[in-house]
Amino acid sequence: MSRAIKIENFDPNGVGVHNGHFIGLPFAEEDAQVIMIPVPWDLTVSSGTGTHTGPENVLKSSYQLDLYDDYLAQAWQMGIYMQEIDQTINASNIKFRPDAEKYIMALESGQEISKELQEEVIQINTACEEMLRLVQSKCAAILEANKCFGIIGGDHSVALAGIKACANKYKAFGILQIDAHMDLRHAYEGFTYSHASIFHNAMQVEQVKKLVQVGIRDYCQEELDFAKEHKQRIVTFTDSNISEQLFTGSTFATVCEQIIDSLPEQVYISFDIDGLMPTYCPNTGTPVPGGISFNHAKYLLKSLVEKGKKIIGFDLCEVAGIGNSYDGNVGARVAYMLCNYMGKSQNLI
Repeated sequence: MSRAIKIENFDPNGVGVHNGHFIGLPFAEEDAQVIMIPVPWDLTVSSGTGTHTGPENVLKSSYQLDLYDDYLAQAWQMGIYMQEIDQTINASNIKFRPDAEKYIMALESGQEISKELQEEVIQINTACEEMLRLVQSKCAAILEANKCFGIIGGDHSVALAGIKACANKYKAFGILQIDAHMDLRHAYEGFTYSHASIFHNAMQVEQVKKLVQVGIRDYCQEELDFAKEHKQRIVTFTDSNISEQLFTGSTFATVCEQIIDSLPEQVYISFDIDGLMPTYCPNTGTPVPGGISFNHAKYLLKSLVEKGKKIIGFDLCEVAGIGNSYDGNVGARVAYMLCNYMGKSQNLI
């Protein structure tokens, strides 16, 4: 059955059918133009756990969403599909997470790190490499089919797979990072691919010409120094900087212009849910006071598209896992918004 026939037979006003598809949409991977890749991974998280079931939570919560988008009314018709959770990745996360927790606990309690724990860190780094290779190959296959991809994490470390996949297709692009944290630490806690090191690793990708960080409000001196060292490539709009502009008479539209003007024409979006105010993500692993609202994020993305920027891929990470229905609901709405605006930027709508 073609996508056109599926659209004709689908009732966008009906009940969200629990058919295993995002928002209960009728599309299969073959006829969808936007494919989401769920990555059940939270191996290196250093605070709240459970993010590995975040993708499942987003999917299950999506059935409660209405399809109408007040900016892109028929966006769903381009076809959106979420792949099934890769159980190989899930099994690896389950296998190595206890070792990671034991190691992190030893660090936090000031214990001497034994040779055994050091060897476990090596195994964990290897597991992370294997996960990233697998996810990158999934992203690459979608791009090769001339379709769009979005990664649904899992912790923020999974974003590197999408960034590297884009680097193999595009000679130059920028990253728009919405986040409470800079994530610029070098191998945080000894984990090469730590969730707190994602953008330190991304900056090693030469095709990434600009990293524009928005909503940042929790960082250390090491990260600040790294950003200053790479000031030609990293632009940071801290939460306090944005707030000060708004408090002294600037509009958020003006702030968005500054953000968008800092980006090249092709943009990868990395959206950590904790970039939003904690009221939208109360159970995420590392919530931080402050942040932007859902509507701030929506306006920023809408403005990005209207300025003619092309969204070449995205990730949404750190959504709390199963048992946190509100977090899942917000996560599903952000995922839908990212899909829609990416589709619009690539003339799929």
